[in-house]
Amino acid sequence: MTSETAIDPTVPPSGAGCLDCDAAGGWWFHLRRCAACGHVGCCDSSPSQHATAHFKATGHPVVSSFEPGEDWFWDYSANEMYESGPDLAPPVSHPEDQPAPGPAGRVPADWTRSLH
Repeated sequence: MTSETAIDPTVPPSGAGCLDCDAAGGWWFHLRRCAACGHVGCCDSSPSQHATAHFKATGHPVVSSFEPGEDWFWDYSANEMYESGPDLAPPVSHPEDQPAPGPAGRVPADWTRSLH
């Protein structure tokens, strides 16, 4: 992976869902967690692609999946996936009872039309 400064294992996630979608009243398909600052953003299949936008705005290159049962990492700067990485501060995923796509009540009935 990119330099060790790209990952701070002591920082907790910013919340249980995409911080930016929550602020705008939007929805997401899957979630990604910035390994440097804990920002939780939506994946590139989601309508707003906030995880990539966070990388572009901050230069924080490494994200981890924030989906239950997944522990892979993605390095935007190297364009590489890693099947595992360091243990990050808990929680390591959104709550298991939170649906994907989510959050409940904000996902349109025709949500698959909005995926990238």
